[in-house]
Amino acid sequence: MVPELAAAAATETADLRDAALSAVAKLPPRWIGVGVGDAGMDEDTVAGPDSAGTFAGYGADVRVGLSPEAHGRHPARLPLCALITGWLRGRAQPQASAEVRAYRSDHDLGAALAFGRRMRAEIDRTAERVGVVVVADGANTLSPPAPGGYHPDSIPVQAALDDALAAGDRAALTRLPDGIIGRTAYQVLAGLIDAAPRSAGELYRGAPYGVGYFVGVWHP
Repeated sequence: MVPELAAAAATETADLRDAALSAVAKLPPRWIGVGVGDAGMDEDTVAGPDSAGTFAGYGADVRVGLSPEAHGRHPARLPLCALITGWLRGRAQPQASAEVRAYRSDHDLGAALAFGRRMRAEIDRTAERVGVVVVADGANTLSPPAPGGYHPDSIPVQAALDDALAAGDRAALTRLPDGIIGRTAYQVLAGLIDAAPRSAGELYRGAPYGVGYFVGVWHP
């Protein structure tokens, strides 16, 4: 996604990058990011709009912030989902602000749905329009160079996830296996939407470097 991290291979993710920027450009100026914490994270975390971070741990000191006020702050250690949210915000909507909630990957379905329902109640209590950005990987085992190794059985699993997101099928998200790296985040989304969305659209699906990615927009 981030060209500075991909170097010469940045062109391979150009379509993904363009789709993601196009999707978040349509959001209102207040965002809630939803993702899964980095490996080894033993508790859920929240990064507020004043948070700043850097991709230095991933190979390039690309600075990001979760709001305009965060720029210039000393970078804190942020989960990757928060860094990506900040990077998208800075390029697509520099005046927007985001709060990013990173959940442990081992939450069961009931807990994830409950998180989503509480988030929806919180959003419904505010007069502001709020956009929710789900930043989560699919399967990471889709081709020989994939970081999780190559498991051909994961290809139809990823296809089912992509189809569910394209169709706004929240019920299908409740049946995701653990092989989907961002399972918890997708199931928080299922809890957030208590019925089929009014519309759902697909902007991108693919598996660069053997990791499943989907970009789309749901309108509740």
